[in-house]
Amino acid sequence: MKDTSKITKILFIIYLIALFEIIIFKLEIPFTKMGYLRSINLIPFSESLIVNGVIDFSEIFMNMIIFIPLGIYIEMLFSKWSTIKKISVIFIVTLICEISQFIMAIGTSDITDIINNTLGGIIGLLIMYILVKLFKDKHKIYKLMNIVATIGTTFMALLISIVIFANI
Repeated sequence: MKDTSKITKILFIIYLIALFEIIIFKLEIPFTKMGYLRSINLIPFSESLIVNGVIDFSEIFMNMIIFIPLGIYIEMLFSKWSTIKKISVIFIVTLICEISQFIMAIGTSDITDIINNTLGGIIGLLIMYILVKLFKDKHKIYKLMNIVATIGTTFMALLISIVIFANI
């Protein structure tokens, strides 16, 4: 289990770096938008999601999807923690992303993002809970999730590299 835990920690750190690159810096290098946009939206699911008079569900789903691995990693690394503590960590990571956008004036800090990101993390927790209940062998599930995460991380790193180098 020790080897699995080390791999999980490394993958988790890589995921957090990529998460902040995507959420905060919007995959731009060099980042040129710092200091140009600072706003806060405290009304959930309001005009920040409306594009041409229609709710943009793709943004809602993308925000949830990108945070699903956070819940998976938290469950794998801190399975002994209470569910409230795990959800609190997901919420805090989300809040840090939104506060960072505001402090650096690089986007809209949006309560809808906090809700959707936290929900995505909770979905990740549920996925792990269901897998462990279905297959009973936590160690094998963790090994499988590390394999999936390694493949996903490699794919994500390639995509981020392509996007970044295409913008240089």
